[in-house]
Amino acid sequence: MVLKRRRNPMPAYVKQALLEQHLVEAYHARPAYQQNDYVGWINRGARASTKQKRLAQMLAELASGDKYMKMAYRADKGYK
Repeated sequence: MVLKRRRNPMPAYVKQALLEQHLVEAYHARPAYQQNDYVGWINRGARASTKQKRLAQMLAELASGDKYMKMAYRADKGYK
């Protein structure tokens, strides 16, 4: 899928957290817009504590596989 919005750059600490939690595959299985939304949302946090809280939420949602931004998510919709 080609994004119509600007792609948000992934900070090194987000990439590292995905690697440490073994969630890189789960992250890449999500549609491109979700990947971009997660990274942009984390980046827009004003405080380091906000960014860490958002990162923790993203990791938990990727691990569970059934949430996206606290909304129900099913991977079988055919998005990429």
